Amino acid sequence: MTLLTTTIHSLWQVILVGLLFGAGLPAIFALGLRSLGGTDTGEGVSQPTFAGRIGAWACFAVVLIAIITGILLLMQGFLASSFGIHIF
Repeated sequence: MTLLTTTIHSLWQVILVGLLFGAGLPAIFALGLRSLGGTDTGEGVSQPTFAGRIGAWACFAVVLIAIITGILLLMQGFLASSFGIHIF
């Protein structure tokens, strides 16, 4: 029974990380682009609202932070295994 609960616990963590990095980041980026869509002014020009801009920049910041974190973690693993240098 312990093996089953451990496996299920690990499985939901893998699924969560896979959703976040596999489909979650592109979905957040798309949501940010959609937030910049704005409202139609009647002249055929679409202007984003202030709340839309704030939401878009928040989405872009989340994606950028995730990318930088991933790069730092990869570099940390490479430096630790190759040169014995530990960043964290």
